[in-house]
Amino acid sequence: MESTSTTVPSIVVYVTVPNREAGKKLSASIISEKLAACVNIVPGIESVYWWEGKEGRMSHISRNGVRRWMVPSVGAGGPWSRATFLTMKLLYMGCLTNPLQKYIYLVALHNLLIPQVQTDAEELLIIKTRESLLNALTEHVKANHEYDVPEVIALPISGGNLKYLEWLKNSTREK
Repeated sequence: MESTSTTVPSIVVYVTVPNREAGKKLSASIISEKLAACVNIVPGIESVYWWEGKEGRMSHISRNGVRRWMVPSVGAGGPWSRATFLTMKLLYMGCLTNPLQKYIYLVALHNLLIPQVQTDAEELLIIKTRESLLNALTEHVKANHEYDVPEVIALPISGGNLKYLEWLKNSTREK
């Protein structure tokens, strides 16, 4: 971007949110704090990623085929305590008498403890702001986001409509 007194170094920041309501709420707070000039909410994106501590899938083979159910990871104990409890209960009740069933449950327990590919429907916030506001914007997102580790990724704006970039400068606070 050309260095002129009418514009400032500017960036585009990507932030994903779980749904429309969360996106509107976070966007409104960003704009009201003058941390950005504009936030676009892009609906209907799908994110595919590695993550630990999300829901893991356990399968149980029955006589009628495969039945599946979710074993959520909740609380401080995470998936290990829930899955261990479930397996111990099934062993105690005599449900896991077949060696193949025991093997399937042990493999499922193991899979709960390693990172797995996750897929989630999300919405994308495209935030236009000053480069100097990135740290304040990041802290605001972290404090007001539903995720423990929200995505905040900044890309430089290397050029564009000077009138728009001037508007961006005039619509945001300095620090």
